[in-house]
Amino acid sequence: MSEGAGFAYAPPPEDRSWRQLSRSSDGRVISLIQQAKSMELLRAHRAEQRALIFDGNPAAVERQHALGKRTARERLDLLLDEGSFTEVQQLTRRRSGGPHTDGVVVGSGTIDGRRVYVYAQDFTLFGGSLGEAHAAKIQKVMDLAVATGSPLIGLNDSGGARIQEGVLALHGYGGIFRRQVEASGVIPQISVVLGPCAGGAAYSPALADFTFMVRDTARMYLTGPDVVEAVTGHRVSHDELGGADVHGSLSGVATVVHDDEESCLEDVRYLISMLPRNYLEQAPHTGSSDAENDERPRLAEIVPVEPNQPYDMREVIAEIADDGEFFEIHELWAGNVLCAFARIDGHVVGIVGNQPLVFAGVLDGPASQKAARFVRFCDAFGIPLVTLVDVPGFLPGVEQEHSGIIRHGATLLSAYCEASVPRVQVILRKAYGGAYIVMDSRAIGTDLSLAWPTNQIAVMGAEGAVNVLHRKELANAKDPARLRSKLVAEYTEEFMHAGYAAERGLVDDVIDPVDTRSAIARGLAMVRDKRKALPQRKHGNPPV
Repeated sequence: MSEGAGFAYAPPPEDRSWRQLSRSSDGRVISLIQQAKSMELLRAHRAEQRALIFDGNPAAVERQHALGKRTARERLDLLLDEGSFTEVQQLTRRRSGGPHTDGVVVGSGTIDGRRVYVYAQDFTLFGGSLGEAHAAKIQKVMDLAVATGSPLIGLNDSGGARIQEGVLALHGYGGIFRRQVEASGVIPQISVVLGPCAGGAAYSPALADFTFMVRDTARMYLTGPDVVEAVTGHRVSHDELGGADVHGSLSGVATVVHDDEESCLEDVRYLISMLPRNYLEQAPHTGSSDAENDERPRLAEIVPVEPNQPYDMREVIAEIADDGEFFEIHELWAGNVLCAFARIDGHVVGIVGNQPLVFAGVLDGPASQKAARFVRFCDAFGIPLVTLVDVPGFLPGVEQEHSGIIRHGATLLSAYCEASVPRVQVILRKAYGGAYIVMDSRAIGTDLSLAWPTNQIAVMGAEGAVNVLHRKELANAKDPARLRSKLVAEYTEEFMHAGYAAERGLVDDVIDPVDTRSAIARGLAMVRDKRKALPQRKHGNPPV
């Protein structure tokens, strides 16, 4: 068993398999079925066997609880509607024998009455490690999920590949990964990490659309602390190497981080309620909230007129969304851009917005990657996009250039350019340079561009523009500060006034901030039936 697997499986006192044998009075070996005098005995044996499977090894279950973790079946009870779970392949065992289920519970159930497929790795059996039979069970529910057009949810609690099964375990992982890639953009895929997820197991959450992790118990890495120390000499704990906060704030692998399993699985249920079952269906509509006639006076108070004053874009999103509710994606990672699901007039939308509270809302590499993947998901599943723009540009610096900010920014640009869903852009204040183009501008295909009276759309800020355009004049001036102030005012008045882009048809309307929610709702209603034919090709080659 790979690092982190925990402990070996201890079978229950009696192995009540269907192959159980005994001897007759004359010494002949007879099977259980031959012993049976009635259907009642066979049914009783079946019930006893399944009770043993369902209850598990008491000592192993106790150890799982001592680690602060629930069992696979307890987790499924929290995730799914009561009584909705239908298990398949409960009696599966590895070729050489061993406990039934082979360390993973698979099947289907409902969340708020909507069909999902699930697998839950069982750490009490073989430490949840993956072998041939274990992988085949997961592959089966993946195939069923795609065939029925239903979301797939994986509950991960595994030490990785089962070393005893060698290449068969690796082959099993390969089959899972291939299916995940083939299902990408077809059905939503959610991975929930509730324990160790070591070695090859870590690729499955990385391939999922959304990955949830629980603090203190979840950890995910390709090579564990012992290997890291042996190779690098650096001692590191499991949490420091691959804990939930590491992946939530540094690597960006974890989409959502929670303190406990209950709140984590409740959030998975909430996310499912906002997603379509597959790419051919629409996300659930909850009914009109009369958003088209809803004024929000507070929007005129949240955002300062001064372009350099910070504010929290989450407050703007809350005013736009139905009931002020939204589900934020990657809250802890790349905080200078916000990505969230919300409902506007009962319809699910994806919202992308610059966050002035973090780095003044500039775009950098991680922010571009975060927004690009979110845009691609929304486009794949027909979820309209609303982009809230207040961006001073891309983050300058040697480190940013060397880390590939051009490539990462192009990734976001590519995602928006390819998106064929309805798209509405709202420019609140600043929209400078290439960042204006990238944030779903008219030039790259937004359907409706709205702006507030505070909007400033330009190649750069007025001060920067004046320094470039009037460098010699300022250098020779007797009072450079006074001249600069005069030139900045003139440049702003001529090139950065609220109606400049609208006069040239690059903004559809300059709206009153209090009408933002209603304007977005009306705009989305106007383009809801949009159809866009994409170029005929195998696939593009985005600059990832």
